[in-house]
Amino acid sequence: TVTRCLNPTSFALRSASKQQSQPLPLVVSATSAAVEADPQVTTAASSKSLPFRVGHGFDLHRLEPGYPLIIGGINIPHERGCEAHSDGDVLLHCVVDAILGALGLPDIGQIFPDSDPKWKGAASSVFIREAVRLMHDAGYELGNLDATLILQRPKLSPHKEVIRSNLCELLGADPSVVNLKAKTHEKVDSLGENRSIAAHTVVLLMRK
Repeated sequence: TVTRCLNPTSFALRSASKQQSQPLPLVVSATSAAVEADPQVTTAASSKSLPFRVGHGFDLHRLEPGYPLIIGGINIPHERGCEAHSDGDVLLHCVVDAILGALGLPDIGQIFPDSDPKWKGAASSVFIREAVRLMHDAGYELGNLDATLILQRPKLSPHKEVIRSNLCELLGADPSVVNLKAKTHEKVDSLGENRSIAAHTVVLLMRK
């Protein structure tokens, strides 16, 4: 949404005129439908059609013994994994949030609440496929995606390409538009002490 600074009186007059002459755009919220029903029936509607939209996603999970470490849909051998209601896939979660954010929709926790037992242990591929559906339904496609994983251990170099390949498949995207980076946290705080894992993602969506 583009915000312009207008004279308050002028803005009020214009607003009143628009309300009399034009119906207000309908904004459909995805939240209630996703909580009460299968998220596949969720629809997205933008209040303003833009040639492109940018979204940012962030996620962090605590690492605990006894859980699998799943990143981008790939099970990574490690003595600790993400404690979470679903499978705790930090990369897919933040990719979903980036897409939802670009579309102006609620975050992943609202659409797939951890209070709903149906998502207990759910594969995060379910969430990302729904986000992709919402993207296409809103008339957009992925321009490009840039993601950064932050964890101290294990080293992701041996796994990066298979993670990226699986992410591309889930998104239905060409590998040339999906970038994946991994960084340590220089042994600082919970990330650097191998007690947590985090991810950032930025996406560009383009009008079809």
